[in-house]
Amino acid sequence: MAYDEKLAARVRALLADRPDVTERRMFGGLTFMVAGHMCCGVHGDELILRLGPERAAEALAGRRPRTMDFTGRALTGFVTVDREAPGGRALAGWVREAAAWADSLPPKQRQRRPG
Repeated sequence: MAYDEKLAARVRALLADRPDVTERRMFGGLTFMVAGHMCCGVHGDELILRLGPERAAEALAGRRPRTMDFTGRALTGFVTVDREAPGGRALAGWVREAAAWADSLPPKQRQRRPG
């Protein structure tokens, strides 16, 4: 599945000042990793956010986000926001929240390669 390049560029710009951001193709879209942890991404024309279980539950009580579900099984701590919702300040706020969650996670251990 292709993803919305304009939305991805907007997210990329919001994370541009961080040296610990990488991009990875995942879930049929583009995912932004912060210090090795999934932060947010773009799937089709929707924004995916990793907010953690408590904040995701709070966000789901609002009218915009919905549970992230690609396989028939919801992912705890993740929400999806439709294309119409993440405009201007709202997008910056969502991305800031997702980055804060990624920052709160323990550092990733580097994988040792055998041999």
